[in-house]
Amino acid sequence: MRLSYKARRRWSLAILLVGLPAYIVTAVTVVNWLGRPPFLLELAVYVGLGFLWAVPFRFVFRGIGQPDPGADEPKE
Repeated sequence: MRLSYKARRRWSLAILLVGLPAYIVTAVTVVNWLGRPPFLLELAVYVGLGFLWAVPFRFVFRGIGQPDPGADEPKE
């Protein structure tokens, strides 16, 4: 099932408002569970978790910053 441009915009907003805070809590919890590792390992954990968080939602975010492809073009 393909989502419309409007639906993808709404889902992307919902994902960012709910998913991003959940990612932050999860990432901080994982780093604290590791016992405050060295800086480079901590950075790698944050980057890795950020990548894993974004991959499933890639199709929702793709093209959101572009104008609506289904909208009528303004006539001059």
